[in-house]
Amino acid sequence: MNYLIKGLSLVSLASVLTACGTQTPDKAQEKISTEEHQHSHEHNHDHHHMTDAEKKVYDGYFKDNQVKDRALTDWEGDWQSVYPLLKDGTLDDVFKHKAEQKPEMTASEYKDYYTTGYKTDISRIVIGKEMIDFYRDDRKFSGKYTYDGKEILNYKKGNRGVRFIFKKTAGDSEAPQYIQFSDHNIAPKLADHFHIYMGDDRAALLKEMEHWPTYYFSDLSGEEIAEEMMAH
Repeated sequence: MNYLIKGLSLVSLASVLTACGTQTPDKAQEKISTEEHQHSHEHNHDHHHMTDAEKKVYDGYFKDNQVKDRALTDWEGDWQSVYPLLKDGTLDDVFKHKAEQKPEMTASEYKDYYTTGYKTDISRIVIGKEMIDFYRDDRKFSGKYTYDGKEILNYKKGNRGVRFIFKKTAGDSEAPQYIQFSDHNIAPKLADHFHIYMGDDRAALLKEMEHWPTYYFSDLSGEEIAEEMMAH
């Protein structure tokens, strides 16, 4: 199943509400939006102030015994793809910044690299305790997922990464059979962004290194996301 296309416009966000006690829908929406906003910015604040040990893990240097199982709730929330932000130029300053920090590639070359990495036709993902909703254009399809273990990957440049894997147990046929998350964390921790690998072949996904669609909270603006990226 192919989850990549050549063109994509960001789907406008639809309201996803659950009635909470005697709250009206407007009050419930306000509460959800406030909690999500606080959630995202709390984690962004933490990200800006990583300890040396946390930065080492973030960069992919850790021991096997540091890696722990994680629940789907580590990625719970409403997420937007950054691919449309790359296409409309919002992330251009990010690539200029990368070229200044690591001049082995030009800003244009970085943009080409991330264009391949970020490319996806899934504009939005909403993650709950067990269910994942995927949005392609104006269509939603969903799956129920259960934890299927973790895999440590060794990269050519010497660092490593961890994929946390979830397998579909029910849901729409269009929903991928396997989801693999990579978010630079190696133990239970709420994600502030993530890279995702989606498909029906668990082993083949583990070999995928070129395409890693990336998602940030849907309540963040493009400018806020660019700022987060440059803070890495």
